[in-house]
Amino acid sequence: MNKFLGYILTPLFYLFFFLTLIVFQPIQWVCFRLFGYKAHKVSVDYLNFFLTYCQVFLGNSITFVNQQDLPADRPIIFVANHQSMYDIPGIIWFLKKHHVKFISKIELTKGIPSISFNLKYGGGANINRKDSKQAVSEIIKLGRRMKENNWSAMIFAEGTRAKDGLMKPFHVGGIATLLKAAPDSLIVPIAIENSWKIVQYGAFPLSCGEKIRWTVLPPVPTEGLNPEELTLAAEQAIRKFLNQ
Repeated sequence: MNKFLGYILTPLFYLFFFLTLIVFQPIQWVCFRLFGYKAHKVSVDYLNFFLTYCQVFLGNSITFVNQQDLPADRPIIFVANHQSMYDIPGIIWFLKKHHVKFISKIELTKGIPSISFNLKYGGGANINRKDSKQAVSEIIKLGRRMKENNWSAMIFAEGTRAKDGLMKPFHVGGIATLLKAAPDSLIVPIAIENSWKIVQYGAFPLSCGEKIRWTVLPPVPTEGLNPEELTLAAEQAIRKFLNQ
C-alpha cells in the first residue's frame, strides 16, 4: 500500500519540494546580499521548515525529540547515522538555534536551487573528495568558525547513506579534524529512524505513511577521551538506541 500510494502522491511531493527550492532562491539572495548572515540564516531555517514538512504530502509523520539541555555558548559536533537526504532539513530546522553547518561535496555548490546557494554562503565546509589537502583545510576552517561563533557542525560519520537502515561503522576523520580547531566542542549523537524507507523504492515512487524520527541523545562525556574513543562512544550510543 505504501508503494501504491507513492505512485499517486510522489508527484505532488516533488512539486511542492522543488517549488520551495525555487521560491527560496531569491529570498536567500536578498537576505544574504542586503542584510548579511543573520537574515540569510533565518531564510535558510524557514526553507528547511518547508522542506521538512513537505513530507505531509506523502503522509509521512515528522517527530523530533530533543530532551537534552544543550548549551548555546559552546560549539557542538552533532554525530548521526545517515539514511537519506531527507535526514538533513529536519536537523537544520529543529536545531536552528545551534547554527548547524554541514560538510558537503563541493559539487553540490552548483546547480541546485536554494541548496547550492546555502552551501556556498552559509558557512559550512565544501570539500573536494579527490583533494585531501583541500578537504582537511576546509574542515579546519569550519572548526575555526565554530569556535569563533559558537556554531555547530553535523557529521554523518558513516560516510555514506545506509540504504537499508542498518548502520555502518563510523569514521573518525571529520570529527578529529574539527576537534583540532575547536577542541572544546561537545559531542552529541543523534539517532535517525525510518528516513531510508522514504527512498526504499528509489526516487520514484517515494514511500508513504512512514514515521520519520530524529532523537537527540545525551552528550558524550569528553574528558580524557581521544577522537577515536569519542567517535566510538557516539556510534555505540546510536546503535544501542536503534537496537543495532
